[in-house]
Amino acid sequence: MKTLSRRAFLRSGIVTGSVLAGTSWISAAAGKIRPASPNDRIGVALIGCGNQGARDLHAIIAAGQVDVPVVCDVDDSHAERIADEVERRWNRRPRTERDFRRVLERPDVGVVIVATPDHWHALITVLACEAGKDVYVEKPACHEMAEGRAMIRAARENRRVVQLGMQLRSTPHMKSAVDYVRSGKLGRVGFCRAWMCSQGRALKGGPGSNPPQGVDYDLWLGPAPARPFHPDRFHREWRWFGDYGTGQLGDRAVHLLDIVRWGMNVEFPKAVWSSGGIFHYRDGRDTPDTQIVTYDFSEFTVVWEHRQGSRRGPDAPSLGLAFYGSDATLVADYSGWEVHREPAGEVVEKTRGALEHAAHIATFLECVRSRRRPNADIETGVTTTAWCLLGIIAQKTRRKLQFDAAAGRFVGDDEANRLLARPYRAPWKMPEKYLA
Repeated sequence: MKTLSRRAFLRSGIVTGSVLAGTSWISAAAGKIRPASPNDRIGVALIGCGNQGARDLHAIIAAGQVDVPVVCDVDDSHAERIADEVERRWNRRPRTERDFRRVLERPDVGVVIVATPDHWHALITVLACEAGKDVYVEKPACHEMAEGRAMIRAARENRRVVQLGMQLRSTPHMKSAVDYVRSGKLGRVGFCRAWMCSQGRALKGGPGSNPPQGVDYDLWLGPAPARPFHPDRFHREWRWFGDYGTGQLGDRAVHLLDIVRWGMNVEFPKAVWSSGGIFHYRDGRDTPDTQIVTYDFSEFTVVWEHRQGSRRGPDAPSLGLAFYGSDATLVADYSGWEVHREPAGEVVEKTRGALEHAAHIATFLECVRSRRRPNADIETGVTTTAWCLLGIIAQKTRRKLQFDAAAGRFVGDDEANRLLARPYRAPWKMPEKYLA
């Protein structure tokens, strides 16, 4: 079942003047692209040396036939830690850099891993594509709806391979769950749900401070608004602040809603609304710790729910998704899926599995060599990320929003449309040609 198309979305006027435009600081280097030989070694750089970036880098090294000439982080201690790990585990030490632009200038780098906070994903990816690099970018694809369109255009116009870190696309039991849903064995599916329920943890609070020694905080902020430094808004915890992160929607929902979208074979909802707030952690964060987002399609409804403060999920697992059909219900999580037949609810099929991070990385590298589009191509990733960003905007406006994907805008709601993009802090600019 197809609803509003991605192609119409890409042709839409979603980008407004609130995103600053400008010329690129680096010339395109895509030129003629030949498929890499399986024996060619690929130069890989990591930009953003936190925990997820480290996992991505070690997985890509383990996949074989790569070199790591450089790692990059605005925090010298993070970059040095990863350089030490690479040297200890793989017997070669990469150079360290603070500024990602120095990485993109290097001819010995063909692939970059972007594992920064969310607010940096789009701009670094676009500039990397212009510099002739292929990109593995962590989820969510972007921080603003307008940025997503620029990412897709940069990837296509520069003929780059860009994959999003949505590992469930490479997880066999999730693929089999999607196949089962599409087989029709559940009957008519009129409702889908995805959720994440966790205890979480409170922020430490207290007064602000100066940035730690060895941190370029202004570069860390980048295009985000200028704010005084506070540890609660920095490493790891930045995701709970809308200046830099996208809360639980961008952190967890992007994975699970992607499987719902894949299973139902749809692109954009026609309407979205949200309720929730900060009900459990009164600690200064500004993204909801409790939220329910409803996505309206012509023939079914999708609900996302997250709750921090308790672990009991709607269908028992603390994290999962479900397709509710007239004949049966399929419930899935990272460890497998099972089908409950109506009306008695007995389990009639079951499959076990595990999250396949290594397989997702291997798929990306294979596509770098073959020049094929990966299973979590940037267009796929931007579309699913858009669901999350629509939920964020609906929560901010506190009303039901009609979304016209062909126009890339909300219907009759100027306030909501202004939230599709935000101005970049000077001097950072998205290259204008990808915004036009």
